[in-house]
Amino acid sequence: MYFSAPKNKLLSVEYFISRRILKSEVQGKKVSKPIVRISIISIALAVVVNLITIAVVTGFQHEVREKVSGFGSHILIQSSGENSIYESEPILKNQAFFPGMGEEAGIKNIQYVAYKPVLFQSDKIERSYKLKSGKDTSYLQQEIKGAILKGVDETYDLTFFKENLIEGRLPRFEKNKICEEIILSKQIASDLGLKLNDEVRSFFVKSKPIKRIFKLVGIYQTGLEELDQKIAIGDIQIVQEMNDWGIKAMIEVADTMTNGQLIIKGNVTGGNGNFRYDWGKGYENYSGFTLCPDRDTTIRLIASDYWSNISGRDEITNIPDTAYLKIHIEGTGYSACDFKKDGEGNLLRTFLNEDGTKFSMKAGQKEIIFETIIGKGSSHNYVGGFEVNVEQWNDLPEIALKLKKRFDLIPTENNESLAVKSIVENESDIFVWLGFLDINVMIILTLMILIGIINMGSALLVLILVRTNFIGMMKAMGANNWMIRKVFLIQAGFLILRGMVIGNVIGLALCGIQYFFGVFTLNPEVYYLSEVPVEINLLSWITLNVATLVICLSALIIPSIVITRIRPIKAIRFN
Repeated sequence: MYFSAPKNKLLSVEYFISRRILKSEVQGKKVSKPIVRISIISIALAVVVNLITIAVVTGFQHEVREKVSGFGSHILIQSSGENSIYESEPILKNQAFFPGMGEEAGIKNIQYVAYKPVLFQSDKIERSYKLKSGKDTSYLQQEIKGAILKGVDETYDLTFFKENLIEGRLPRFEKNKICEEIILSKQIASDLGLKLNDEVRSFFVKSKPIKRIFKLVGIYQTGLEELDQKIAIGDIQIVQEMNDWGIKAMIEVADTMTNGQLIIKGNVTGGNGNFRYDWGKGYENYSGFTLCPDRDTTIRLIASDYWSNISGRDEITNIPDTAYLKIHIEGTGYSACDFKKDGEGNLLRTFLNEDGTKFSMKAGQKEIIFETIIGKGSSHNYVGGFEVNVEQWNDLPEIALKLKKRFDLIPTENNESLAVKSIVENESDIFVWLGFLDINVMIILTLMILIGIINMGSALLVLILVRTNFIGMMKAMGANNWMIRKVFLIQAGFLILRGMVIGNVIGLALCGIQYFFGVFTLNPEVYYLSEVPVEINLLSWITLNVATLVICLSALIIPSIVITRIRPIKAIRFN
């Protein structure tokens, strides 16, 4: 037998021989043809299944991860000892690490938030049903929906909610101006029978229920039903106020008198409930005093809370608030507090504005005008926590660990104790579940590659069997065992590559169809997503193909050992 040398000197003899005899194996031999085709199909099928598995699992993990972190953040800094950000103790917004931390390596941004449970109430909705008699009837029903109001401001990055808006727009937050606009999920709006631009009646639990009216300006839908049913977005100033954070003070004039004098008292909310009052001579326990005004004056109150030391020294107290009461006297005459009263002994007032902070009372020929200037409150100085987002998800464990070492159980400059939690800890159930998917992927990949190896091994043995004469002649001409084994391994490599090409074309086509058209859907109540996500990662795709080729070829080295046992004399006679 004579073989001409390959024209390209870079091509080995084994490669040249393999190319020459491969075509006859695939198309001509009756015995080897079906076996070879089955092996190609098995490799193609393995690549298709593995490619789709990796694409779906990677896409699923990425989508769920992005949606869960989109509602919150990758890392949360909050008061220590708190299990949930939704009910956490407040911390001061003015921190040494804010906002500078947002410029540190690996960190995308840092932003503050606050949360408050809320009850939304619908208008009366007409429901209809059919009686046993077959007659239609209807009744009015009012729905109530519990949720969490997430408070943010104009500095907060709302890109996630903007991308998932299906109707309307985002609220227009402004600094130092309360925004009464909110956005709700499609599920909450549907349950309450709300449409865009409707008024939303909301109730907050404080010492007594507080009612607020919001305007629905946007409706979003992420497909992550568990959180869609829970989160509403509104102004952080409202959340801070409804949480009674900080101190809010005002000065009131009581409805009754004592010993012929007015009772001036402080009305303070927030804090720990144990208040101290500074009426101009330092802090004291007295919440008020009596007064008979005889000239224009302004009364000032600084109010705060304390624990055991009224001076607040060595104690963590809330930032104080300041309120004023302006008194202006018009007219002349007797200066005694001879104020007019109603039949029940309450002082008669004439209100001069809508909110009742300015009013007048008659005292003989005099008219006393009172104007209450309510304190701005210190709630705006407090937040529920700080959200930290990282640039790369893979950097999350390292950055979270670094921040834990920096903050956990180490008092801040404000003498606050903070804790750092990553989203993996806060949403452990979801991420443990996502972690199990990696195990499933490994099982599927292993099984499919094993099937491909078995089929390719069978094909290789058939190729060796039908080429026994060829092997004997090659040995008789001086070829060693390894050279002949390489000839058949190269043939197997061509078959594996052919199967991989077919598998990649089919697999990528199927992934593309699902990516652009979303043919396969999911139940969001079970899978957190409304359709099967796919994500093709270039590195994963290359790794899958290279690993498939290398593992299959490496596994075929073992069955190729049979060539070493073929003797030239018997092989040449073999038919």
